[in-house]
Amino acid sequence: MTLMLRTTDHPAEPTPALPALPVGTDPLPQLEYETQPPSGPGVTRCLNHPRELALRGIPVMCTACRARRDWLLINHGRNVWIVCRCSNQWPEPEINRADFDALIATPDGTTYPSVEQGLAALGFDGAFAGTYLD
Repeated sequence: MTLMLRTTDHPAEPTPALPALPVGTDPLPQLEYETQPPSGPGVTRCLNHPRELALRGIPVMCTACRARRDWLLINHGRNVWIVCRCSNQWPEPEINRADFDALIATPDGTTYPSVEQGLAALGFDGAFAGTYLD
């Protein structure tokens, strides 16, 4: 399964890689940089939302499996997508970046090399279709 984030924005430039430190320099600044949470316009953030989600008073329901809770919210730029356990996904214009930021309870999290690997690790790749994980 490949996640296709559909946006109307122009593609963001990838975050430049930190140059390698010359031999004999202090590795502490490099370690400090590597432990910082990813930020910038090209970062994709995911948030597990186990409860029901209502937008303007209407409960969100997956059109593929009819699930009503246990969502993964993905934020890239100013857009937010909802992903179901059955791997069905859709962009949700009712949730903006400020709403997404308000839902984040803890600033730290796990960083995955790609969105697809994150979906697999979190169980939103279709492996748990039809089940609720509590």
